[in-house]
Amino acid sequence: MTSPLYTASIPVMQQMLRALSEVLKKAEDHATQRNIDPNALLQARLFPDMFPLVRQVQIASDFSKGIASRLAGAEVPSWPDTETSFADLQALIA
Repeated sequence: MTSPLYTASIPVMQQMLRALSEVLKKAEDHATQRNIDPNALLQARLFPDMFPLVRQVQIASDFSKGIASRLAGAEVPSWPDTETSFADLQALIA
């Protein structure tokens, strides 16, 4: 039987990651169409004190992994944040 907490959280995280994947696709397509260096978008910040896009995606991934692990009663996994491209970020959140 699925716990109510799982039902209330994991589908939300899955939808969030699918939406984030679509945003990343649009950003990559925009960079390609406009001849913008993809790294310029990956390192862009909406405000100076915010993390760049690449770090924002890593945080979203970490948050999702943390929720799933805690619900399973498992140790939260930790991987190095080495993503530097749109493809890397897509693989991270797939």
